[in-house]
Amino acid sequence: MPSLAPPSPDPGCASNHGHGRTRALRPARAGFVALAAVLVTALSACSLGSVSSTSGSASATGTSGSGSSSATAAPPRCGANTEVLLATHDSFVLSDDLVKGFTAATGCTLKVLSNGDAGALTNKLVLTKASPIADAVFGIDNTFAGRALGAGILGDYTPTLPAGASAHALTGAGAAALTPIDYGDVCVNVDLAWFSAHSLTVPATLDDLLKPEYKGLFVTPGAATSSPGLAFLLATIAAKGDGWPDYWTKLMANGAKITAGWNDAYMVDFSGGEGKGARPIVLSYASSPPFTIPKGGTAPATAALLGTCFRQVEYAGVLAGAKNPEGAKALVSYLLSRPVQESIPDAMYMYPVDSAATLPAAWASWAKVADHPFVVSAEDIAAHREAWLAQWAQVTGK
Repeated sequence: MPSLAPPSPDPGCASNHGHGRTRALRPARAGFVALAAVLVTALSACSLGSVSSTSGSASATGTSGSGSSSATAAPPRCGANTEVLLATHDSFVLSDDLVKGFTAATGCTLKVLSNGDAGALTNKLVLTKASPIADAVFGIDNTFAGRALGAGILGDYTPTLPAGASAHALTGAGAAALTPIDYGDVCVNVDLAWFSAHSLTVPATLDDLLKPEYKGLFVTPGAATSSPGLAFLLATIAAKGDGWPDYWTKLMANGAKITAGWNDAYMVDFSGGEGKGARPIVLSYASSPPFTIPKGGTAPATAALLGTCFRQVEYAGVLAGAKNPEGAKALVSYLLSRPVQESIPDAMYMYPVDSAATLPAAWASWAKVADHPFVVSAEDIAAHREAWLAQWAQVTGK
């Protein structure tokens, strides 16, 4: 049985929402962008205002030491080489105002290189270690952090962390090279209207999904083809230990459907999604419900089951062998600045690691995260991922 990190709540965010999202392998976030576009009118009153270039140039914390502080310091600056190349996943969003703010604060200019999801991103960086494609990286999550650290692709830089961020930091040799930037929970979601119309009690736990009354109602993206799918597999491993294959055997026998990605599961098969599918239980995110508040409504049409969640954390770091290491350090520090942190919920549908960052109003009420999410250590994931996926494929036939 793998050793599990203690699933403790995030003390910095509990007062705001009770909690803390693909992506990355977040193919999901691309789907969320589509979902948000459909429901943007309903959320207009809840979204953060656009960040001006003035606020975007606010100081970011940044030192060569570790720690946590609510104070700000001047971020590192670029020298003669002003261009900073950022390798990231396809769901990364930084507004034009914040990009301008980065340049104003550091003297650096930013070029973004998108590389698929978190898995594709990590694999590419490992394969190009001898000749790095970028100076900095954002989007390696805790499901791939062990691979990145083990491959030695990261340089030595640890900025001062804002309040609450240390709760999401990795532990172990070299772990400080990855700086936590945002976090979220991958959870089972339900279509509340469907359950009301069918006079059926809403499930609450992973075990509930095995009950006969929920036969044929659950759809999830696959663990081998999507980040949220992998997160759900890890949740079952954390919950069931060595008995997780038996859980999946029973889940499949109870009619669970596996799709290639989040978009197919949520936007096609889920009854509460855009496609108005036939299945009222889907794997998604704790941050999904606010995006289902109907026009003119005051509450979401869906809910996340907080007893089913896996905690996902995304990290940034300086790449070993970077051509512009000072610029990379400046960027990592800037991603921790208050303006960037407060842009994360609307831009990338994740929670900022800065516990003092202001959240959109709807998130405080309807995007709460799990007090005790399932957690598997990055070391265990790195050591067992391939074996777990091979066993999962045997059990599910996928």
